[in-house]
Amino acid sequence: MERAQAFAELLQRAAHPEWLDWQPLRPGIDFHALYGQPGQGPAAALLRYAPGASIPLHRHLDHEHILVLEGSQRDANGVYPAGTLLVNPPGSCHAVTSEEGCLVLAIWAGSLDFGVGDG
Repeated sequence: MERAQAFAELLQRAAHPEWLDWQPLRPGIDFHALYGQPGQGPAAALLRYAPGASIPLHRHLDHEHILVLEGSQRDANGVYPAGTLLVNPPGSCHAVTSEEGCLVLAIWAGSLDFGVGDG
């Protein structure tokens, strides 16, 4: 049985990216899975955006929670600096970019649909 992951422990690991197993997600975006696989059902991961990296337009089939830990990210609704907690409801659509690069904690209750727009 897996043990619970404490948020303080997660932040300590995020502060030392060399300790983490980063995998490519999209060009300029890497992830460190906490559980599940990003975009494919319930999952949580740290996402590390390089400056200028983006995720194309997609629809959330369930809730998504994003906590911006470092830097900032932007979608059509605004710019979200470190410390911002975003909750995207089921059915919402957006594309995300980070001009300066960022580190976020992403928690998905369900899958993502990239079949909208140019995704």
